Amino acid sequence: MTDLNRRTLVKCLVASGALASNRPIAAEAAKPAAAQPASSPQKFDFDDVVRRARDLATARFEAAAAPLADPINKLDFDAWRDIRFRPDKSFLAANGSPFRLQLFHLGHLYRRPVTINTIRDGIPTPIPYSANLFDYGRTKLDKPLPVNLGFAGFRLHFPLNSPKVFDEVIAFVGASYFRLLGRDQRYGMSARALAVQAGTDAEEFPFFREFWIETPETNADRATIYALLDAEATTGAFRFDLYPGAETALEVSATLFPRRANVKFGLAPLTSMYFIGENDHRFNEDFRPELHDSDGLLIHSGTGEWIWRPLRNPTKLEVSVFLDRDIRGFGLLQRDRDFDHYQDLDLAYEARPSYFVEPRESWGEGRIELVELPTEHETNDNIVASFTPKDAPEPNRPFSYGYRVVASLNLTRLSPNGRTLNTYQTTAAALGSAEPLSPGSRRFIIDFTGGDLAHYAADPQSVEVVPSTSQGKITRSFIVPNPHTKGFRAAIDVQLEAGQSTDLRAFLRTASRALTETWTFPWRAE
Repeated sequence: MTDLNRRTLVKCLVASGALASNRPIAAEAAKPAAAQPASSPQKFDFDDVVRRARDLATARFEAAAAPLADPINKLDFDAWRDIRFRPDKSFLAANGSPFRLQLFHLGHLYRRPVTINTIRDGIPTPIPYSANLFDYGRTKLDKPLPVNLGFAGFRLHFPLNSPKVFDEVIAFVGASYFRLLGRDQRYGMSARALAVQAGTDAEEFPFFREFWIETPETNADRATIYALLDAEATTGAFRFDLYPGAETALEVSATLFPRRANVKFGLAPLTSMYFIGENDHRFNEDFRPELHDSDGLLIHSGTGEWIWRPLRNPTKLEVSVFLDRDIRGFGLLQRDRDFDHYQDLDLAYEARPSYFVEPRESWGEGRIELVELPTEHETNDNIVASFTPKDAPEPNRPFSYGYRVVASLNLTRLSPNGRTLNTYQTTAAALGSAEPLSPGSRRFIIDFTGGDLAHYAADPQSVEVVPSTSQGKITRSFIVPNPHTKGFRAAIDVQLEAGQSTDLRAFLRTASRALTETWTFPWRAE
């Protein structure tokens, strides 16, 4: 698996795979006219997409995409970026719908044609390519393009931040990636429909062949999108129900049809960037103190425990595994909302949303996998989190699941007890202390805040930190009240032999009651 470039939206990989399909739905054999009762046409729905995915799984997967027609096959980034959809040509405006559909043009890295349909009164109609849908700016095309050209993807607009302004709320473009926004949010991390063999050299990037978007009713608060997914390892049918708002929610229903056995599928994958933060200062020449779309992985385990794992920019690919049964939720969160910690006037890292996934039914035994890739620049998506079932879905058997993902700027409600605010590392000795520094030792400092911690700050002796390590030993731990965070600062000294690795865990408690989520962090003694 290689680094994923965010400026190219990781979507350069759309060049791998097969052509978009617009296969018609198989019709029933016609009956004699005298025996055929009059009836209205059957409405297109998710079952139709499932049938197409099932049929597609029996066909041979084509790895090569047909070349784009001249001259769009030669567009560079600037020329492609200059092609913009005309807002006055937006679709879905009929019947007073509050949603607007706009399309992305093919070209540059977006070389896979995708068929996009609208559904009205249950009847799907493909949108033909037309040059008058776009403003080409300084990009000039010297000859017309075919109406079956297709598009790179699409986005939906909605009065998200103002009743009179249509803001972008979700975008699907490239492979199976999509991004959604809530109120006052700026694009940062991405979601995917499916991860295949993530964290390995055999990773595949499934792609959407075709979309169907239902025309919303007057004053609708929901938009419904169907999608047909294809990959060498599987095909899939997806339904997305979008609910825009202060916290935009997306309900996902999926049915996969695996083409081969023993494939590691990552369900509800999230992709983000972590370059530098308070726990990683390897790259310190930038004037901006922190650069990340997300700063931690939050897990709500099947037992009800809340687990916080700060993200890292490792020196080599690292995969962390959290075994569980009936996982209740997981997400990549941006907890740090302080502009002073980023100092970026243009990119607004403090306004980038957190995504949290909650299964709609039991997912059984499996594991949350966190893939962390090394990166030397903030333009690379280097974080992937997903759920992998213990038993891989089998070929020739449909595998269905559902979940809800929410985009939010504040998910403190997900931590009913205290939560981790900051994680730091330093030498395992007090400042100015003359005590000898033990080889293989390190101090970890964790700021906990929220829950009932402010209540106990007046009696800090009643609170203790409970640390543990999978290797080596904890040589010292202590806590002090932190009035700046209205919580506590905990310090843990760990000692390992050189080259040894450990997983650290810690939480705060009073008597037998846990006061915080569980903080966990991997560390290797160099």
